[in-house]
Amino acid sequence: MTVSFDDPDSKNDRPPPVRFAFDRQTWKEIAHLLANLPSSLVGFVYVMFTVSTGAGLSVTVIGLPWLVLGLSGARLLGRAERARARKLLGVRIDEPSRLVARGRGQGRGQSGGFFARLWTGLSDPVAWRTVLYEFIRLPWSVVTFSVTLTGLFVFWPVLPYVARGLTNVDRAMVRGLLSPSDELERRIAELESDRGVVVDTAAADLRRIERDLHDGAQARLVALAMGLGLAKEKLLEDPDAAAVMVDEAHGEVKLALQELRDLARGIHPAILTDRGLDAALSSIASRCTVPVKVTVDLTERPAAAIEGIAYFTASELLQNVSKHSAARTASVDVWRSEERLLIQVTDDGRGGATLDGGTGMSGLAERLGAVDGLFVLDSPAGGPTTVTAELPWRRRGTA
Repeated sequence: MTVSFDDPDSKNDRPPPVRFAFDRQTWKEIAHLLANLPSSLVGFVYVMFTVSTGAGLSVTVIGLPWLVLGLSGARLLGRAERARARKLLGVRIDEPSRLVARGRGQGRGQSGGFFARLWTGLSDPVAWRTVLYEFIRLPWSVVTFSVTLTGLFVFWPVLPYVARGLTNVDRAMVRGLLSPSDELERRIAELESDRGVVVDTAAADLRRIERDLHDGAQARLVALAMGLGLAKEKLLEDPDAAAVMVDEAHGEVKLALQELRDLARGIHPAILTDRGLDAALSSIASRCTVPVKVTVDLTERPAAAIEGIAYFTASELLQNVSKHSAARTASVDVWRSEERLLIQVTDDGRGGATLDGGTGMSGLAERLGAVDGLFVLDSPAGGPTTVTAELPWRRRGTA
């Protein structure tokens, strides 16, 4: 999950109070009102030309691509207007997200084909809102230019108040038509990124399971089948040798069953399903090379998906403790805080862990981010290391 912090200036984008004196802000507002007419003339002529020609040529093969090209130019006009409003009116507006076309079945960083890009350009809400802005701004710019120019010579003592009223309308138009829906666009970008992480993670897990089955249990079962075949041939000729082969095959069956159990535990351990996080994490801790104290303070079990993510997160963190920390003791704490499930793994090792240190923590952070989770690493050189993972709480049995 991407964590963002509000700009302190974003809550204070109102211009200073109006005064009779022509201060710097008043002159900026007057300049904006006078520049409205030439700016709107350029924008109006552009959108009229591109939209009308694009609509007229839509029956030909070049009509829709031409319209998409015109809408891309409208995006640039919107960017220029937002910059002018920030400079002269003090309106703080973020730029909309970059337009990215994706086809079905494509992951992150993969653009769609020609028709996907064409449809994305035609359905771009930012460009169409800019076109609407340029259409309705022309008559308004004629009014603001005429009133402001007249006010400079006729009613200049009250012009600051008039300019403030006119520019407030401009501010409302810019915010309403040129301002992106920040939270929605940010959320869409996060979900697109998270979807790619989930797809990549699922594909990697499937490849791991396939590799483990192919290299482990499948190879043992093939050897078992061959051994039993040879034992069958030897059964009448040399019963003693056949008995030895059957005994070896029995050992191979045990090993294959153990590998299948380990593989099933890696997919979803039975103890987690049957007894919950407390027992499952205690089972992991008993196999850790470092003494681990497990504390689970939950009055109820979370949803199965959240419980599974919490289990595998703690499991991988404890594996890192065993392999990399050189710690003497470690602890795992799990608790609920309002609508969040928190897992904290602490060890007294040498510290110095980073998200790009090759310990798999960056992958954990991506997996948690894909489900609106957080991953916080605190590992100064010399230790101790504290990793806090936070997941959304969902009740068991709810979708």
